[in-house]
Amino acid sequence: METGSVTTPFGRRTMTLGMLASQVMAGKIKPDQSVDKWKLFRALCEAKPLLGVGDRALAVLNALLSFYPKNELAQGNGLIVFPSNIQLSLRTHGMAEQTVRRHLAALVEAGLLLRKDSPNGKRYVRRDRAGEVDEAFGFSLAPLLARAEEIEQLAAAVMAERLHVQRLRERITLCRRDIAKLIEAAVEEEIVGDWQGLHREFRDLIEGLPRSPTTGQLELLLDELMALRTDVLNRLESRVKSEKGRGNADYIERHIQNSNPESISELEPSFETKQGAIAEPDNDRGAVTAGKGRGKATHPFHQMEEEQSRRPGGRNDGGGLKSFPLGLVLQACPEILAYGPDGAIRNWRDLMAAAVIVRSMLGVSPSAYEEAANVMGPENAATVMACILERGGHINSAGGYLRGLTRRSEKGEFAIGPMLMALLRANAPAGRKVG
Repeated sequence: METGSVTTPFGRRTMTLGMLASQVMAGKIKPDQSVDKWKLFRALCEAKPLLGVGDRALAVLNALLSFYPKNELAQGNGLIVFPSNIQLSLRTHGMAEQTVRRHLAALVEAGLLLRKDSPNGKRYVRRDRAGEVDEAFGFSLAPLLARAEEIEQLAAAVMAERLHVQRLRERITLCRRDIAKLIEAAVEEEIVGDWQGLHREFRDLIEGLPRSPTTGQLELLLDELMALRTDVLNRLESRVKSEKGRGNADYIERHIQNSNPESISELEPSFETKQGAIAEPDNDRGAVTAGKGRGKATHPFHQMEEEQSRRPGGRNDGGGLKSFPLGLVLQACPEILAYGPDGAIRNWRDLMAAAVIVRSMLGVSPSAYEEAANVMGPENAATVMACILERGGHINSAGGYLRGLTRRSEKGEFAIGPMLMALLRANAPAGRKVG
């Protein structure tokens, strides 16, 4: 029986206590113990970091297992394989014989193989008259069978560690995204705070991580990122709690749509001009009359600024008062029609609903729009959003532009009329109908 006695290596190879321990362990295999060799090999591949063997050593072991005639490693099937180094080289896709010998020695040192050397150091088998194996000299796979349970436990530990690292990386990614977007939102909303300093601290944490971090380094980074995220959230939450009378973004948008319902005309008549004529404002009341065409303006928003500069005492259009009929607004700003309910705008409520959608699309913050609605009135704020949409290509920051107009409205330096007139001149040839 190949595991029944202690054997020493041939030639100049020395005997070690590790080899003796492996032989003693192999001698304790239970008679009925067996394991699927390929399932065990897969577990070996998973557990290789803990077993101290490399990929090429495993390739040699895979070749040795291929010489074992059965799928089940068991005492009854014999556990000795005896291929020559030339045969092993062929089954390892041409690995050099010297390299094969080196990796065989590594497998023995790792306690995964046992040498059973013949008197002359050759590998061979002696058979009886019936052709059965009587005695074989080569490599014993008994340590694999003896350590099968241990190897499977090591493989499970490696897989659990890999899953833990994967989850750490996922949580770090989510934490990074949260911090970056929260700081970005704070800057966009113009919330007071040292956001630049927090962003530098955030970047220092990320850039301080090595290219191949250990599990401990990932855990430490996650703890630091979570602490930073908590700090950012606490600052934002304290800001939210300090803003009395202000709700979340959804409430703000509903408030803008439903505020001042008395001033909303559900059946506002459309305003249309005849082909070849455009509307011009009456200087006293802001009413419109048909006039002769003046040609399309090259840059309507630039012309608007020039016209307003000629009106230093321009009046405030706020207070919820409608300076211009809905039909005129839609004729000057036909692009807003696509954002109304069912692609149409029939009343001021529809226009304000469309303006909320456009606000979000153009990246205007809820607070900037709410401030404009409070200063100009909901209808006029919606009109301004329609104008901004109409000439968005000439505006770098829609939110900043709206805040600028709001500040000018507070000072009584802004009127919507010149803006609408400039857009009417630009869109006069289109002849589009509203509603």
